[in-house]
Formats: sequence, C-alpha cells, structure tokens
Amino acid sequence: MRAWLRQHRQALARAAARIGVLNTLVVGVALALPAGGYALLESLRALTGRLTLKPQISLFLDAKRADVDALAARIKRDPRVLGLRFVPRDEALREIGTVQGVNDLVAALGRNPLPDGFVVSTANASVEPLAAELAQLPGVAHVQADALWARRLASLARLGRASVWLLAGLLAAALVAVTFNTIRLQILTQREEIEISKLLGATDAFVGRPFYYAGLLQGLAGGAIALALVYASLALLNHEMAPLAATYGSDFRLAFLGRGDAAAVLALAGILGWLGAHLSIGRHLRWL
Repeated sequence: MRAWLRQHRQALARAAARIGVLNTLVVGVALALPAGGYALLESLRALTGRLTLKPQISLFLDAKRADVDALAARIKRDPRVLGLRFVPRDEALREIGTVQGVNDLVAALGRNPLPDGFVVSTANASVEPLAAELAQLPGVAHVQADALWARRLASLARLGRASVWLLAGLLAAALVAVTFNTIRLQILTQREEIEISKLLGATDAFVGRPFYYAGLLQGLAGGAIALALVYASLALLNHEMAPLAATYGSDFRLAFLGRGDAAAVLALAGILGWLGAHLSIGRHLRWL
C-alpha cells in the first residue's frame, strides 16, 4: 500500500512540474467565458424572480368614485377576467413612494398626480386582446399590460441560458483538444524514456499515470484561474454599476457563483483535463 501511494505521489509531483503556464491560462480564459455568462444570467434570474410574471393589466381611471363600482361590475362579467383589485390613488402613491425622488416631486406639485386604478388578472393568451377591449371602456384613461415586458425579459434570459450552455459545450470540446495536444507533445518528448521504462517492465498504467495527473492538474488550475477572472470581472462591473443602481433606488449587484456552482466549474475543468489526457494516452502511448 505504501509503495502504491509513493508511486502516486511521485507521479503527481512529476505531473505538477509538466504543467504549462500558457496552456493553463488558455484553459482558464476559455472556462471564464461560460462561467461568467452563467453568473450574469443567474443574477438576472434572481432579479426577474422578484418581479411578477402573472399576467396583469393595469387600468388607470378617469372616472368619478360613484362610477367605479359600475365599471368594476362590468369588468368582472368578462369570463377572461380572473381577478380584479381596486387601487385608490393614495395607496398607489404609497406603493411608489419608496422610489427615490417621487416624494420630492409630489411635494413640488402640491397634490397627488396619480389616478385611481384597477389591477386585472387574466390568462396568458388573453392579455393583449383583453387590454385592447378594456381601453375602450368609458372612464378608462390608460391601459398597461404590466407582465408583458417581464415575460419577454424571462424569455431573453432562457435564450441567454441556452446560448451559454452551447458556448460551454463548444469550449469544453476545445479544452479537451488543448489537453489532448499538450499530453501528446509530452509523450513524444519523453518517448525514449518511456520506451526504456517499458523495457524494464513498466506497465502502461505506470507510464501513463503522470500524464493523467498532468491533464487533471492542468484542468483544475485552469478552473481556478477562470473563477478568479470571473470574480475580478464581476467586482469591476459592480463597482461601475453601483451608482447606476442607486439612481433607481436599488442595491442590485451581480452575484458571484455559489459554492456549489464554483465547485462544479472546478470539477468540470478537472474532468475535461483528465478526458483530454485519457484520449491522448490511448492514442499515442500504445504505439510506443
């Protein structure tokens, strides 16, 4: 057992000495692209998660309070209306009062400029046609389909996520190819040493072990570089984004990958490195 562990320690030390800095940097930069894209999309998903994606239509009224009940009864009779909530102008002002600058604007006007309104809940397919019909009702000054833009944003996020996975797949194949070529060059460079070792009785497993470790360590080092690049990039973006978010009364920040996601990046990088080494060893070592 001790001899087996000693052989692995020696193979690991030899592999660490063979890691090329430039190849590792290439791996890190390539992995940083999908990892950074994933971090951006996860931050966007967290932002859209705070928004309501339930189909809703906001009706801004230009009617007297006495006519509001009759208008509400007329709207409720429509079978496409799943829910109706009346929002008085004072309540609407309180809801948006948290936005920076709104209270100062209201104080300058000297009155509440917001109208009374209704929030209508409906099904996805009914939003646009129902909004067009509600806009024609007497007493309705303006209609806004609140959830449309949020659903479009969620659709764009899904498209971006698919693009990130596609990019990750392409770069994963490229990283396997980089490791494959790196190990191939190392095998050819040490060809005479390998042939002598085999003549002395070394098995293919013994000879290939340092190359497996080299591919694994190169992948892990590249993954660590990728995480460092993503962290630094997000920190820089957050530094520039903070003043912009403050103008909207928000503390939104781009979040770094969670522990599980970061560990997954390292594990995937190591697996890709090992796979590239495995393919290269199987292709070239057996001919020596």
